[in-house]
Amino acid sequence: MMVSGTAADCSLARPAASCPAMGPDADRYDIAVLGGGMLGSAIAFGCAEGGARVAVIDEGDVALRAARGNFGLVWSQGKGDGMPAYAAWTRRSLSLWPALAERISVLAGRDSGYRAEGGLAFCLGEAEFADRQEKVQRLHNQGQPGLVMLDRRGLQELMPACPLGPEVTGASYQPADGHADPLTLLRGFKAGFLLAGGAMLNGASITTIEPIAGGYKVHRADGSSVRAAKIVIAGGLGTPKLAAQVGLDVPVRPVRGQNLVTERLAPILPLPASAIRQTTDGTIQIGVTNEDDGTYDPITRSTDLARMAARAVRVLPPIARARIVRSWGALRPMTPDGFPAYAESPTHPGAFVAVCHSAVTLAAVHAGPLARGILDGRLPDDVATLHPRRFHVPAN
Repeated sequence: MMVSGTAADCSLARPAASCPAMGPDADRYDIAVLGGGMLGSAIAFGCAEGGARVAVIDEGDVALRAARGNFGLVWSQGKGDGMPAYAAWTRRSLSLWPALAERISVLAGRDSGYRAEGGLAFCLGEAEFADRQEKVQRLHNQGQPGLVMLDRRGLQELMPACPLGPEVTGASYQPADGHADPLTLLRGFKAGFLLAGGAMLNGASITTIEPIAGGYKVHRADGSSVRAAKIVIAGGLGTPKLAAQVGLDVPVRPVRGQNLVTERLAPILPLPASAIRQTTDGTIQIGVTNEDDGTYDPITRSTDLARMAARAVRVLPPIARARIVRSWGALRPMTPDGFPAYAESPTHPGAFVAVCHSAVTLAAVHAGPLARGILDGRLPDDVATLHPRRFHVPAN
Protein backbone atom coordinates (compact mmCIF):
# COMPACT_ATOMS: atom_id res chain seq x y z
CA MET A 1 0.00 0.00 0.00
CA MET A 2 1.33 3.46 -0.89
CA VAL A 3 1.04 6.48 1.40
CA SER A 4 -1.41 8.83 -0.30
CA GLY A 5 -0.38 12.40 -1.07
CA THR A 6 3.32 11.95 -0.25
CA ALA A 7 6.62 11.06 -1.87
CA ALA A 8 5.63 7.40 -1.58
CA ASP A 9 3.04 7.91 -4.35
CA CYS A 10 5.78 7.60 -6.99
CA SER A 11 5.63 4.17 -8.63
CA LEU A 12 8.55 1.97 -7.61
CA ALA A 13 8.05 -0.13 -10.72
CA ARG A 14 10.00 2.52 -12.66
CA PRO A 15 13.76 3.08 -12.41
CA ALA A 16 14.63 5.13 -9.36
CA ALA A 17 16.31 7.78 -11.52
CA SER A 18 12.93 8.61 -13.11
CA CYS A 19 11.23 9.13 -9.77
CA PRO A 20 11.72 12.71 -8.56
CA ALA A 21 9.82 12.25 -5.30
CA MET A 22 12.82 11.12 -3.28
CA GLY A 23 14.57 14.44 -3.89
CA PRO A 24 18.29 15.17 -3.77
CA ASP A 25 18.89 13.89 -0.23
CA ALA A 26 21.68 11.31 -0.13
CA ASP A 27 20.10 9.49 2.81
CA ARG A 28 16.67 9.04 1.23
CA TYR A 29 15.70 5.83 -0.57
CA ASP A 30 12.71 4.14 -2.11
CA ILE A 31 13.24 1.07 0.07
CA ALA A 32 15.41 0.39 3.12
CA VAL A 33 16.01 -3.28 3.94
CA LEU A 34 16.82 -3.74 7.62
CA GLY A 35 19.19 -6.71 7.70
CA GLY A 36 21.90 -7.83 5.29
CA GLY A 37 21.86 -11.59 5.71
CA MET A 38 20.73 -14.07 3.08
CA LEU A 39 17.06 -13.08 3.35
CA GLY A 40 17.63 -9.32 3.34
CA SER A 41 20.20 -9.57 0.56
CA ALA A 42 17.83 -11.53 -1.69
CA ILE A 43 15.00 -9.03 -1.18
CA ALA A 44 17.29 -6.04 -1.65
CA PHE A 45 18.76 -7.54 -4.82
CA GLY A 46 15.31 -8.16 -6.27
CA CYS A 47 14.06 -4.68 -5.41
CA ALA A 48 17.17 -2.98 -6.78
CA GLU A 49 16.99 -4.94 -10.03
CA GLY A 50 13.32 -3.92 -10.20
CA GLY A 51 14.36 -0.27 -10.44
CA ALA A 52 14.09 0.98 -6.87
CA ARG A 53 16.74 2.99 -5.06
CA VAL A 54 17.53 0.61 -2.21
CA ALA A 55 19.66 0.73 0.94
CA VAL A 56 20.60 -2.26 3.08
CA ILE A 57 21.14 -1.33 6.73
CA ASP A 58 23.19 -3.93 8.57
CA GLU A 59 25.33 -4.26 11.69
CA GLY A 60 28.10 -5.99 9.76
CA ASP A 61 30.03 -9.08 10.78
CA VAL A 62 29.11 -8.70 14.47
CA ALA A 63 25.50 -9.63 13.66
CA LEU A 64 24.22 -13.08 14.70
CA ARG A 65 23.42 -13.89 11.07
CA ALA A 66 22.25 -17.33 10.05
CA ALA A 67 23.78 -16.91 6.57
CA ARG A 68 27.21 -17.89 7.82
CA GLY A 69 25.89 -21.26 9.01
CA ASN A 70 23.62 -22.31 6.18
CA PHE A 71 24.02 -25.90 5.03
CA GLY A 72 23.39 -25.03 1.39
CA LEU A 73 20.49 -27.34 0.56
CA VAL A 74 17.90 -26.25 -2.00
CA TRP A 75 15.31 -28.49 -0.47
CA SER A 76 11.63 -29.32 -0.57
CA GLN A 77 11.32 -32.75 1.02
CA GLY A 78 9.80 -32.74 4.44
CA LYS A 79 8.96 -29.04 4.32
CA GLY A 80 5.43 -27.83 4.85
CA ASP A 81 4.08 -30.77 6.85
CA GLY A 82 0.78 -29.32 8.06
CA MET A 83 1.30 -26.08 6.10
CA PRO A 84 0.55 -26.65 2.39
CA ALA A 85 1.18 -22.98 1.57
CA TYR A 86 4.80 -23.31 2.71
CA ALA A 87 5.26 -26.47 0.67
CA ALA A 88 3.88 -24.72 -2.43
CA TRP A 89 6.03 -21.61 -1.80
CA THR A 90 9.09 -23.87 -1.53
CA ARG A 91 8.27 -25.68 -4.78
CA ARG A 92 7.83 -22.35 -6.53
CA SER A 93 11.28 -21.31 -5.38
CA LEU A 94 12.81 -24.54 -6.66
CA SER A 95 11.22 -23.91 -10.06
CA LEU A 96 12.92 -20.49 -10.19
CA TRP A 97 16.32 -21.64 -8.90
CA PRO A 98 17.92 -22.65 -12.24
CA ALA A 99 17.60 -19.12 -13.61
CA LEU A 100 18.78 -17.63 -10.31
CA ALA A 101 21.80 -19.94 -10.20
CA GLU A 102 22.86 -18.90 -13.70
CA ARG A 103 22.55 -15.22 -12.78
CA ILE A 104 24.40 -15.63 -9.48
CA SER A 105 27.31 -17.44 -11.16
CA VAL A 106 27.77 -14.48 -13.50
CA LEU A 107 27.47 -11.88 -10.74
CA ALA A 108 29.74 -13.73 -8.30
CA GLY A 109 32.31 -14.59 -10.97
CA ARG A 110 32.32 -18.26 -10.04
CA ASP A 111 30.12 -21.35 -10.11
CA SER A 112 27.18 -21.03 -7.73
CA GLY A 113 27.52 -24.75 -6.99
CA TYR A 114 23.86 -25.32 -7.80
CA ARG A 115 23.09 -28.94 -8.66
CA ALA A 116 19.52 -30.27 -8.76
CA GLU A 117 19.90 -33.98 -9.41
CA GLY A 118 17.89 -35.11 -6.38
CA GLY A 119 18.25 -35.23 -2.62
CA LEU A 120 18.12 -37.87 0.10
CA ALA A 121 17.33 -38.32 3.79
CA PHE A 122 19.19 -41.43 4.91
CA CYS A 123 17.71 -43.95 7.35
CA LEU A 124 19.80 -46.04 9.73
CA GLY A 125 17.96 -49.16 10.87
CA GLU A 126 14.44 -50.37 10.33
CA ALA A 127 12.85 -48.05 12.89
CA GLU A 128 14.14 -44.93 11.15
CA PHE A 129 13.01 -46.30 7.80
CA ALA A 130 9.49 -46.94 9.13
CA ASP A 131 9.28 -43.47 10.68
CA ARG A 132 10.46 -41.82 7.49
CA GLN A 133 8.06 -43.88 5.39
CA GLU A 134 5.16 -42.74 7.56
CA LYS A 135 6.14 -39.08 7.09
CA VAL A 136 6.52 -39.49 3.34
CA GLN A 137 3.04 -41.01 3.16
CA ARG A 138 1.63 -38.15 5.22
CA LEU A 139 3.23 -35.58 2.91
CA HIS A 140 1.94 -37.46 -0.12
CA ASN A 141 -1.57 -37.26 1.33
CA GLN A 142 -1.10 -33.49 1.67
CA GLY A 143 -0.42 -33.22 -2.04
CA GLN A 144 3.36 -32.99 -2.11
CA PRO A 145 4.54 -34.58 -5.37
CA GLY A 146 7.66 -36.57 -6.20
CA LEU A 147 8.86 -37.64 -2.76
CA VAL A 148 9.33 -41.42 -2.53
CA MET A 149 10.99 -43.99 -0.30
CA LEU A 150 13.89 -46.09 -1.58
CA ASP A 151 14.99 -49.26 0.19
CA ARG A 152 18.66 -50.19 0.26
CA ARG A 153 18.47 -51.93 -3.09
CA GLY A 154 16.88 -48.86 -4.63
CA LEU A 155 19.62 -46.66 -3.18
CA GLN A 156 22.32 -48.91 -4.60
CA GLU A 157 20.69 -48.77 -8.02
CA LEU A 158 20.52 -44.97 -7.80
CA MET A 159 24.14 -44.61 -6.60
CA PRO A 160 25.97 -47.83 -7.53
CA ALA A 161 29.44 -46.49 -6.68
CA CYS A 162 28.51 -44.94 -3.33
CA PRO A 163 30.04 -46.95 -0.43
CA LEU A 164 27.08 -46.90 1.96
CA GLY A 165 27.49 -48.27 5.46
CA PRO A 166 25.84 -51.59 6.39
CA GLU A 167 23.32 -49.87 8.70
CA VAL A 168 21.78 -47.79 5.88
CA THR A 169 18.35 -49.30 5.25
CA GLY A 170 17.16 -46.76 2.70
CA ALA A 171 16.24 -43.12 2.28
CA SER A 172 13.53 -40.77 1.15
CA TYR A 173 14.29 -39.35 -2.28
CA GLN A 174 13.07 -36.17 -3.95
CA PRO A 175 14.26 -35.77 -7.58
CA ALA A 176 13.65 -32.00 -7.52
CA ASP A 177 15.99 -31.29 -4.61
CA GLY A 178 19.60 -30.19 -4.76
CA HIS A 179 22.22 -27.94 -3.21
CA ALA A 180 24.32 -24.82 -3.82
CA ASP A 181 27.20 -22.87 -2.31
CA PRO A 182 25.53 -20.45 0.14
CA LEU A 183 28.53 -18.13 0.38
CA THR A 184 28.67 -17.75 -3.41
CA LEU A 185 24.93 -17.08 -3.38
CA LEU A 186 25.40 -14.33 -0.81
CA ARG A 187 28.35 -12.91 -2.76
CA GLY A 188 26.28 -12.87 -5.95
CA PHE A 189 23.38 -11.09 -4.27
CA LYS A 190 25.72 -8.42 -2.90
CA ALA A 191 27.46 -7.94 -6.24
CA GLY A 192 24.18 -7.72 -8.14
CA PHE A 193 22.73 -5.32 -5.59
CA LEU A 194 25.69 -2.95 -5.89
CA LEU A 195 25.67 -3.25 -9.68
CA ALA A 196 22.01 -2.16 -9.67
CA GLY A 197 22.94 0.95 -7.69
CA GLY A 198 22.14 -0.29 -4.17
CA ALA A 199 23.81 1.17 -1.07
CA MET A 200 25.30 -1.03 1.66
CA LEU A 201 25.20 0.80 5.00
CA ASN A 202 27.12 -1.40 7.46
CA GLY A 203 28.52 -0.89 10.90
CA ALA A 204 25.76 0.17 13.30
CA SER A 205 22.64 -1.40 14.77
CA ILE A 206 19.16 0.05 14.36
CA THR A 207 17.64 1.73 17.39
CA THR A 208 14.28 3.14 16.31
CA ILE A 209 11.97 3.32 13.31
CA GLU A 210 10.19 6.67 13.06
CA PRO A 211 7.18 7.22 10.77
CA ILE A 212 7.59 10.48 8.83
CA ALA A 213 5.84 12.17 5.94
CA GLY A 214 6.48 10.07 2.87
CA GLY A 215 7.69 6.98 4.70
CA TYR A 216 10.07 6.19 7.53
CA LYS A 217 13.26 7.40 9.20
CA VAL A 218 15.49 4.63 10.51
CA HIS A 219 17.76 5.72 13.36
CA ARG A 220 21.04 3.91 14.10
CA ALA A 221 23.21 3.53 17.18
CA ASP A 222 25.99 5.67 15.70
CA GLY A 223 23.66 8.66 15.41
CA SER A 224 23.08 8.36 11.67
CA SER A 225 19.68 7.90 10.07
CA VAL A 226 18.20 6.76 6.76
CA ARG A 227 14.91 7.82 5.20
CA ALA A 228 12.88 5.59 2.91
CA ALA A 229 9.40 5.43 1.43
CA LYS A 230 9.18 1.76 2.42
CA ILE A 231 11.05 -0.46 4.83
CA VAL A 232 11.51 -4.23 4.91
CA ILE A 233 12.41 -5.75 8.27
CA ALA A 234 14.57 -8.82 7.56
CA GLY A 235 16.69 -8.78 10.69
CA GLY A 236 16.60 -12.44 11.69
CA LEU A 237 16.71 -12.70 15.47
CA GLY A 238 16.38 -8.91 15.72
CA THR A 239 13.05 -9.00 13.90
CA PRO A 240 10.66 -9.03 16.91
CA LYS A 241 12.03 -5.81 18.40
CA LEU A 242 11.98 -3.96 15.10
CA ALA A 243 8.60 -5.33 13.99
CA ALA A 244 6.99 -4.20 17.26
CA GLN A 245 7.85 -0.61 16.33
CA VAL A 246 5.57 -0.84 13.28
CA GLY A 247 2.70 -2.63 15.00
CA LEU A 248 3.59 -6.24 14.18
CA ASP A 249 4.05 -9.06 16.69
CA VAL A 250 6.43 -11.58 15.10
CA PRO A 251 7.77 -14.12 17.62
CA VAL A 252 11.21 -15.52 16.73
CA ARG A 253 13.55 -17.67 18.79
CA PRO A 254 17.18 -18.77 18.26
CA VAL A 255 17.87 -22.37 17.23
CA ARG A 256 21.54 -23.31 17.12
CA GLY A 257 23.07 -25.37 14.32
CA GLN A 258 26.60 -26.76 14.05
CA ASN A 259 28.63 -27.77 11.01
CA LEU A 260 31.76 -29.73 10.17
CA VAL A 261 33.75 -29.70 6.93
CA THR A 262 36.37 -32.25 5.93
CA GLU A 263 39.35 -31.98 3.65
CA ARG A 264 38.73 -32.41 -0.09
CA LEU A 265 38.01 -35.98 -1.16
CA ALA A 266 37.53 -37.74 -4.46
CA PRO A 267 33.83 -37.93 -5.49
CA ILE A 268 32.10 -40.29 -3.09
CA LEU A 269 28.56 -38.99 -2.48
CA PRO A 270 26.81 -38.05 -5.75
CA LEU A 271 23.64 -36.63 -4.19
CA PRO A 272 23.21 -34.29 -1.22
CA ALA A 273 21.39 -35.52 1.86
CA SER A 274 20.01 -33.85 4.93
CA ALA A 275 22.95 -33.58 7.34
CA ILE A 276 25.62 -34.75 4.86
CA ARG A 277 26.67 -33.55 1.41
CA GLN A 278 29.76 -33.39 -0.78
CA THR A 279 30.33 -29.90 -2.12
CA THR A 280 31.45 -29.13 -5.66
CA ASP A 281 35.02 -28.62 -4.40
CA GLY A 282 35.10 -32.09 -2.85
CA THR A 283 34.73 -31.34 0.85
CA ILE A 284 32.20 -33.26 2.93
CA GLN A 285 29.91 -31.01 4.96
CA ILE A 286 28.26 -32.56 8.01
CA GLY A 287 25.50 -30.93 10.06
CA VAL A 288 23.41 -29.41 11.29
CA THR A 289 22.26 -29.85 14.83
CA ASN A 290 18.88 -28.54 15.95
CA GLU A 291 19.44 -27.13 19.44
CA ASP A 292 16.44 -25.26 20.73
CA ASP A 293 17.69 -24.15 24.14
CA GLY A 294 16.77 -20.48 23.80
CA THR A 295 20.34 -19.20 24.16
CA TYR A 296 21.96 -16.65 21.86
CA ASP A 297 25.33 -18.39 21.72
CA PRO A 298 26.47 -19.96 18.41
CA ILE A 299 29.28 -21.86 20.14
CA THR A 300 30.26 -25.33 18.93
CA ARG A 301 30.37 -28.26 21.36
CA SER A 302 32.72 -31.20 20.95
CA THR A 303 30.09 -33.71 22.10
CA ASP A 304 27.64 -32.53 19.42
CA LEU A 305 30.30 -32.48 16.72
CA ALA A 306 31.42 -35.99 17.66
CA ARG A 307 27.83 -37.27 17.50
CA MET A 308 27.31 -35.67 14.07
CA ALA A 309 30.56 -37.12 12.76
CA ALA A 310 29.77 -40.59 14.12
CA ARG A 311 26.41 -40.70 12.34
CA ALA A 312 27.99 -39.49 9.10
CA VAL A 313 30.55 -42.30 9.29
CA ARG A 314 27.75 -44.85 9.75
CA VAL A 315 26.21 -43.55 6.51
CA LEU A 316 29.49 -43.22 4.60
CA PRO A 317 32.28 -45.25 6.32
CA PRO A 318 35.21 -44.08 4.12
CA ILE A 319 35.01 -40.55 5.53
CA ALA A 320 36.23 -41.91 8.89
CA ARG A 321 39.74 -41.40 7.51
CA ALA A 322 39.12 -37.80 6.43
CA ARG A 323 40.53 -34.90 8.39
CA ILE A 324 38.17 -32.25 9.75
CA VAL A 325 39.40 -28.82 8.65
CA ARG A 326 36.74 -26.55 10.14
CA SER A 327 33.76 -26.49 12.47
CA TRP A 328 31.39 -23.66 13.28
CA GLY A 329 28.01 -22.83 14.70
CA ALA A 330 25.25 -20.36 13.87
CA LEU A 331 21.80 -19.36 15.07
CA ARG A 332 18.67 -19.79 12.96
CA PRO A 333 15.71 -17.42 13.44
CA MET A 334 12.79 -19.78 14.06
CA THR A 335 9.10 -18.93 14.35
CA PRO A 336 6.91 -20.94 16.77
CA ASP A 337 5.79 -23.39 14.07
CA GLY A 338 9.06 -23.34 12.11
CA PHE A 339 7.48 -21.86 8.97
CA PRO A 340 8.29 -18.45 7.42
CA ALA A 341 6.33 -15.30 8.20
CA TYR A 342 5.63 -12.38 5.87
CA ALA A 343 3.42 -9.32 6.38
CA GLU A 344 2.80 -5.67 5.71
CA SER A 345 1.86 -3.73 8.83
CA PRO A 346 -1.83 -2.79 8.93
CA THR A 347 -1.02 0.28 11.04
CA HIS A 348 2.16 1.36 9.20
CA PRO A 349 1.60 1.10 5.42
CA GLY A 350 4.79 0.43 3.52
CA ALA A 351 6.44 -1.37 6.45
CA PHE A 352 7.01 -5.05 5.66
CA VAL A 353 8.48 -7.94 7.63
CA ALA A 354 10.00 -11.21 6.47
CA VAL A 355 11.55 -13.98 8.54
CA CYS A 356 12.52 -17.55 7.71
CA HIS A 357 15.14 -20.22 8.40
CA SER A 358 15.36 -21.59 4.82
CA ALA A 359 16.84 -18.55 3.13
CA VAL A 360 18.88 -20.52 0.57
CA THR A 361 15.97 -22.70 -0.54
CA LEU A 362 13.65 -19.69 -0.68
CA ALA A 363 16.21 -17.30 -2.21
CA ALA A 364 14.61 -17.44 -5.66
CA VAL A 365 11.13 -16.45 -4.45
CA HIS A 366 12.54 -13.79 -2.12
CA ALA A 367 14.50 -12.17 -4.96
CA GLY A 368 11.60 -12.67 -7.37
CA PRO A 369 7.89 -12.74 -6.38
CA LEU A 370 8.38 -11.36 -2.86
CA ALA A 371 10.55 -8.45 -4.00
CA ARG A 372 8.08 -7.63 -6.78
CA GLY A 373 5.25 -7.66 -4.26
CA ILE A 374 7.11 -5.18 -2.07
CA LEU A 375 7.75 -2.96 -5.08
CA ASP A 376 4.05 -3.11 -5.99
CA GLY A 377 2.94 -2.53 -2.41
CA ARG A 378 1.11 -5.86 -2.12
CA LEU A 379 2.63 -9.15 -1.03
CA PRO A 380 1.99 -12.15 -3.31
CA ASP A 381 -1.08 -14.27 -2.61
CA ASP A 382 1.25 -17.26 -2.12
CA VAL A 383 2.23 -16.00 1.33
CA ALA A 384 -1.19 -14.94 2.64
CA THR A 385 -1.37 -18.01 4.91
CA LEU A 386 2.15 -17.32 6.17
CA HIS A 387 1.13 -14.11 7.96
CA PRO A 388 2.33 -13.88 11.61
CA ARG A 389 -1.26 -13.40 12.78
CA ARG A 390 -1.45 -17.22 12.84
CA PHE A 391 0.62 -17.17 16.05
CA HIS A 392 -2.04 -15.17 17.89
CA VAL A 393 -5.26 -17.06 17.23
CA PRO A 394 -7.25 -17.14 20.52
CA ALA A 395 -7.64 -20.58 22.03
CA ASN A 396 -11.21 -21.90 22.15
